Amino acid sequence: MKISSEKLTAKEEETMLLLWKHGPCSVKDLLVHFDEPRPHINTLSSFVRMLEKKGFVGHVPGSHGGFNYYAVKPLSEFRKSATGRFVQKYFGNCFSMVSQLVEDDQLDAEQLKELLEMIENKNK
Repeated sequence: MKISSEKLTAKEEETMLLLWKHGPCSVKDLLVHFDEPRPHINTLSSFVRMLEKKGFVGHVPGSHGGFNYYAVKPLSEFRKSATGRFVQKYFGNCFSMVSQLVEDDQLDAEQLKELLEMIENKNK
């Protein structure tokens, strides 16, 4: 199943991050992992059902009735597509993003050297 290209709301993203970290689990079990103020259980149930409709979440029968929900694809796959959309939307390309990080003092020469080593090792 392919993950939908639909955008996620902030709460849907938070729900997905918690499912990647703690899933598969029931809505009730998932709820305890939210920071305060937690959404109402019915609201969280709606988030989970919407995520399932969008293709991000699946379910299996739970051991005590109900369902256990899980992320359909690994976080790494979601991260890759989200990063690509972010870079394209705000920077146009990766070079512009890295340039901005350097300009904002978020990336120093040592970190740039490490990035270059990563690129060189990947290309071997």
